[in-house]
Amino acid sequence: MNDELIVTTQHRNRTKEHLKAALIQLIKKKGFHAVSVKDIVEQAGYNRSTFYLHYQDKYILSEELLNMELEGLRGAVGKPYWHGQKVLTNKLTAESFQIVDYIYEHRDFFELIQYDDTLPGLHTGFPQTILKIYEEQFIFETINNSPVNMEYFKYYTAYGFFGLLNNWILSGYRESRDTFIQNVIELTRTHIHSFQYVGDKFE
Repeated sequence: MNDELIVTTQHRNRTKEHLKAALIQLIKKKGFHAVSVKDIVEQAGYNRSTFYLHYQDKYILSEELLNMELEGLRGAVGKPYWHGQKVLTNKLTAESFQIVDYIYEHRDFFELIQYDDTLPGLHTGFPQTILKIYEEQFIFETINNSPVNMEYFKYYTAYGFFGLLNNWILSGYRESRDTFIQNVIELTRTHIHSFQYVGDKFE
């Protein structure tokens, strides 16, 4: 019984992954609002009844896709750290930026940011997720402990990092991962002395 359940779950997850991948490709071809359920099932190689077993409509599918990827982004950030760990920015390495690896590994999805008629919520959800990560998972110490409004500081830093990520994606990842991360590290050292990871591990 358990084996049957595992197989059924794996089959369901695989089907949902195929439908999500189909939606991503169709958005790139024709824009989100022009995509129909018929388009999605044809692209994925399924039929309508299979689609409706899993989703009520394309909006439910798109919402699940967005939430899944942004939650994965949140989880990737904390992978190099343990709760309470303090890190000096002069000790940062490429391994500290698992978030960059995650974005590159999921580049088919994150490339949707460059389209106007794209996945609903992506243009706002992506930067807001980075801000939420900064607000909830990190305590920052400025250079020379300079007093600042930390709410403003996190907003400024989060949206600055998002701008760099967005530009990297729009450029077609022109810089290598290592070059991009090194440039981010050098910029980070100009205004952050250290940070403490206070988030939890995400599965």
